[in-house]
Amino acid sequence: MGAEPGVVILTVPIVSRYYWPIMSGRLPEYINPLQFADQRRRLEGTVRIDGLTRLVDALMNTEGEVTVDLAFGRDGRTAVIAGSIGAELQLQCQCCLEVLRWPVSATVRLGVVESIDAAGLLSEDYEPLVLETEQIAVADIVQDELLLAIPYCPQHPQCGAPASTERRDKPERPNPFGILADLIK
Repeated sequence: MGAEPGVVILTVPIVSRYYWPIMSGRLPEYINPLQFADQRRRLEGTVRIDGLTRLVDALMNTEGEVTVDLAFGRDGRTAVIAGSIGAELQLQCQCCLEVLRWPVSATVRLGVVESIDAAGLLSEDYEPLVLETEQIAVADIVQDELLLAIPYCPQHPQCGAPASTERRDKPERPNPFGILADLIK
């Protein structure tokens, strides 16, 4: 390939301090986490709560969005996903049955593995994400993290158990086996 006379072609390497290619805004429905890790990609955007089918049954109201910021990379030979997921979920208080606003700010640290056996070999820094097929739904990653953030029995602080578990209404009665303790001495 020759240049025209008098034309100089300069080849300048482009050096970027920011290496994470970002996919922001609308998130893809499915991703290949191994490929994303190799490419060191990053996902930023939102997911509608009403589209998270496994989560909606646990909520009183499905309005709102989940903010997602996930970076894909490698830790040694292991593909990893690190980032955060945030939302305000509307749960049902199990005492008064009213709406309980539950803010979630979850840190994501997943190690992508292909089997349960490989999950046992992961560093303690990562939770396993067992990849059964080549692609996984982004919504599945988001739902799993949000479901883990929901308390077993959600309730308002003022609806919780009394601060003291002492029984104040009945006087203390003697232990019927106290006599046996005296005989053993």
